[in-house]
Amino acid sequence: MSVQAYILIQTEVGKASSVANAIKGIAGVTLAEGVTGPYDVIMRAEAPSMEEFGRAILSKVQAVPGITRTLTCPVTN
Repeated sequence: MSVQAYILIQTEVGKASSVANAIKGIAGVTLAEGVTGPYDVIMRAEAPSMEEFGRAILSKVQAVPGITRTLTCPVTN
């Protein structure tokens, strides 16, 4: 069973669009969209395991320029 999670992202002012576009190119990301409210981008991703999720997805997301904070919300089905 794969691990799925939503990641809520805060960005630097004016960077939401470029951050969302950069995240869309990361393998395992199934959704990345700009939103309004306390977060600027919401994304959904999946990986075969939590270890793989952290190594292959989160580490790449956190390396995207313009991100100031992330909050990972695992899906509990």
